[in-house]
Amino acid sequence: MRKKAMPALAAIVLIVVVAAIGLISKVVERYTPSKEVMSPQEYFDVQEGGELALIVQDQQIEQKGILDGGIPYLSYEAVKEYLNDRFYWDSDANLMVYTLPEDIINVQAGESSYTLSGSSRDAGYPIVKVDGSETYIAAAFVQQYTNMDYTLYEEPDRLVINNRWGETSFADLKKEEEIRYQGGIKSPILTHGEKGTKLLLLEQLEDWSRVQTADGYIGYVRNTRLGDSYKETLSREFEEPVYTSIKRDHKINLVWHQVTSMEANDSLLNDIAGAKGVNVISPTWFSVINNQGEISSLASETYVENAHAQGLEVWALVDNFNEAVDTTALLKSTASREKLANQLVAAAVQYSLDGINIDFEALPEEAGDGYIQFIREISVKCRKNGIVLSVDDPVPMPFTAHYDRAEQGIVADYVIIMGYDEHYAGSEEAGSVASLSFEKQGIEDTLKEVPAEKIISAVPFYTRLWYTDAQGKVSSEAIGMSRAEEWLSTYGVSSNWSQETSQDYAELTDEQGGKYQIWLENEKSLEEKAKLVKEYGLGGIAAWKLGLEKPSIWDVIYKYVS
Repeated sequence: MRKKAMPALAAIVLIVVVAAIGLISKVVERYTPSKEVMSPQEYFDVQEGGELALIVQDQQIEQKGILDGGIPYLSYEAVKEYLNDRFYWDSDANLMVYTLPEDIINVQAGESSYTLSGSSRDAGYPIVKVDGSETYIAAAFVQQYTNMDYTLYEEPDRLVINNRWGETSFADLKKEEEIRYQGGIKSPILTHGEKGTKLLLLEQLEDWSRVQTADGYIGYVRNTRLGDSYKETLSREFEEPVYTSIKRDHKINLVWHQVTSMEANDSLLNDIAGAKGVNVISPTWFSVINNQGEISSLASETYVENAHAQGLEVWALVDNFNEAVDTTALLKSTASREKLANQLVAAAVQYSLDGINIDFEALPEEAGDGYIQFIREISVKCRKNGIVLSVDDPVPMPFTAHYDRAEQGIVADYVIIMGYDEHYAGSEEAGSVASLSFEKQGIEDTLKEVPAEKIISAVPFYTRLWYTDAQGKVSSEAIGMSRAEEWLSTYGVSSNWSQETSQDYAELTDEQGGKYQIWLENEKSLEEKAKLVKEYGLGGIAAWKLGLEKPSIWDVIYKYVS
């Protein structure tokens, strides 16, 4: 029996030993750091032939640069997105434009020279390079106008760019350590760090920390290998451009004056006779008439003289309402933008205008870059000539972000929020043109990007008389205050205050089953809107348009902007 049991016992022992070895092997494998190394070419994702990886602050970005003759060039898209969005590329003219507070720099692709203050300067290297559909700007030229440092590393070629200034966290390695692609000892090794290596500390987790090496690797090290974190203040000598603004020492009380013919200019004194407290009038004189930037004009010297005699500044308006104009094509062209700006500023000087009011509406998203570049460029000319530059914007919405209110708040003198068209001619349902909450939200959202003293809140002197027929079809008509009251009186309709909109509301059902609705603008509703100017410390108020108001409205507005 004993002899028979021995083989079985041996087999059991062998099985136990094999299992133990397997278990130990798995434990050893689990806790043994991987020696797999990710190749630098794979990590930085660069191809041969001069491609340059770009590491901006604490991220390796998707866009690439190029290395040409030892000179690093940055992708134009990378410059715009991460470093300095004041560079503008005109692909049709092969021209790079950069706007300073009082100068506009032009750089022709492939050239080492550029124009500044009317004179030619030489950078000593080609500034802009074009490769097919890709455009690149020399890093050294970008650095001239951007608070950034950069260092070029090889094998593979990469540019480490820093534009992070101020207090920054670092930690040193207590002993040599591998920096891995992800947290965990099984993650591939990116690079090796010697004892004392200084690492930029990006994020501290429970067991690992995310770090960046001086030469651009961003990975993870074990916390047990890191010394205590410490702070250093990073700085660089750089003079940021100063965009000065014209700011009046009083609240702006502006009213737009719709002028449709030269003869209409003659009605100014009659039209403003009861406009108590108004200090700026904006006649609708100029309109862009083609994609080359030419304008039509209804400007009148007599009008300006009469306005000035009444103590009014004149900020003439220019619009993009002409159906022959493709606003995207107009603003994309540097030559067209320059012609438009030159004509407007020349007219302002010729007619002694105090300001220019830009009213480009229904701006398509693809026109956004050209639009804000136009605002920058005309601001240079206005600044040099002492002309107030104001810009009209719809209330902030996700689909109007391309108006770039933050940049307007820097380069323009006043940003006007058109706090109306909450419901408009094409709306599928009836509603208020400008409820108080709509106006208030527009102000609060604009304040996130524009200083309060530069914001002018625009209110409507009109409302809409809505009609919804029995089949549910909606139509409307814009009417002024007096006509709205006449409609109520004619049909014997009473209005009641709506807490929801802070307006008087009335409705009437006709014999055909259709419904009329109206949200009134009057002394009470406009007082609520005017209060916001004082509440938020805004630069003033504006109104569309002269002639649609009741005379009593001016006393209401004056209380809050005097």
